[in-house]
Amino acid sequence: MRAIDAGLLVCLECHQLNPAQSTDGHPCIRCGAKVYSRRPHSIGKTWALLITAAILYLPANLLPIMTVRSFGSGTPDTIMSGIITLAQHGMLPIASVVFIASILVPTFKLVGIGLLLLSVQRHRRLSARQRIITFRFIEWIGRWSMLDIFVIAILVAVVNFGNLASVEPGLGATAFASVVILTMLAALTFDPRLIWDNTEMPTEYE
Repeated sequence: MRAIDAGLLVCLECHQLNPAQSTDGHPCIRCGAKVYSRRPHSIGKTWALLITAAILYLPANLLPIMTVRSFGSGTPDTIMSGIITLAQHGMLPIASVVFIASILVPTFKLVGIGLLLLSVQRHRRLSARQRIITFRFIEWIGRWSMLDIFVIAILVAVVNFGNLASVEPGLGATAFASVVILTMLAALTFDPRLIWDNTEMPTEYE
């Protein structure tokens, strides 16, 4: 049984249960924030963010993410070429971490959010348990999304010895950071309460 079936709505700001009213957007009895039965246009906003992230995912992997210069010369590296370089130098654990954080995690987030949206919007016969596990997994792996960006930021700040050695960020890093931010926002705009709804959904939330 859902809270809305019992005449209750949860405030997404303070998590206070509020009595349902005839119209959405009434103030929370505790914090005053607007309370909705479901986030307005949640599915549409999430799709917009997800599609934009998917478009930027291509340049994030194709453009150089950073250039390591030593004695004035260096070769720009994409995410995959950097992973291959690390593996060739025997640094397999580091290469594995970068591969998981930079390739697998963003891919899982894009695919996972897309599956959630399809299952909710098109009323796919996925159980609520499968949906909530997918949503929790997306939330859990999201904390590792910025690992590459943190590493690049640290290297740029620390490794700066002029012509001797330096690290320069590339356009791929900007695109990758944008993908991470957009997928994080997509997870936030998606209303998890839609997971528990029946197959019939009001079109105003799509």
